[in-house]
Amino acid sequence: MDYNGTLRKMNNQYDEATGDVTYHLNLDNESVCNLNDAIGKEVTLSFSGKIFCTGCGKKIRKTYSDGLCYPCMMSLPQADMCILKPHTCHHHKGTCRDPQWGLDNCFKPHTLYLARSSSIKIGITRGTVPFGRWMDQGAIEGMAIGSFPNRREVGLAEYSVSEKMSDKTNWRKMLTNDVTDVPFEDYIDMAKATLDEEQKEHLIEEPKSYKLNYPVTAYPEKVKSCNLTKMPFISKVLTGIKGQYLLFDNEVLNLRSHAGFEIGLTVEG
Repeated sequence: MDYNGTLRKMNNQYDEATGDVTYHLNLDNESVCNLNDAIGKEVTLSFSGKIFCTGCGKKIRKTYSDGLCYPCMMSLPQADMCILKPHTCHHHKGTCRDPQWGLDNCFKPHTLYLARSSSIKIGITRGTVPFGRWMDQGAIEGMAIGSFPNRREVGLAEYSVSEKMSDKTNWRKMLTNDVTDVPFEDYIDMAKATLDEEQKEHLIEEPKSYKLNYPVTAYPEKVKSCNLTKMPFISKVLTGIKGQYLLFDNEVLNLRSHAGFEIGLTVEG
């Protein structure tokens, strides 16, 4: 099968009954095929040399922040620094890039969570149980531990806890499945000891953990990252998918970092 279009980060689905993760190739903001079905098959991926901004659609030479052009990165609210650092939210100061966008996206319930991807990390996301966020990070286990009324408040809690535990994922360890087995309970106790009394009121009394199973036939011992600007043609057997990465034996390709790239993809057989 042949597919052509402009890349976005893969869409994913989680089956609560089995814990299985399914990925779909996303071209032009549409799911075009189930990539799990391509595991074990020869996959050919070619980059046309064209890149289009995921914000305004303009043809560009390089991307910033999830496929944006420089003007969009500097003007769109979803690319503001407070998205990466929610505790720096400045909506209340009247300086939000788009106040209505902030109300629609940031002033909604957000979740404080723990994820087991390399080490145990603390994180936040909008909504309740953040399956999508965990799948994007390649976490093999996740647990929502707090529910907060908005992004700024959960961001302040995350910032406080991140002084005691990581808020980052080591992508190399994640892709080699080098994962800690320390129980979540130790980190919940750490969070409780760090948060102030008002923040503790938002913690979930009996948090539930979820396991995630990824479509990977074998994990590599070492990983080498591919870049389509340097290697515009790849033809290899797909051995797995985890996070936003395609695995080809010891080489990996981060599709999210290539958002906006015009590509063609062929699956043999």
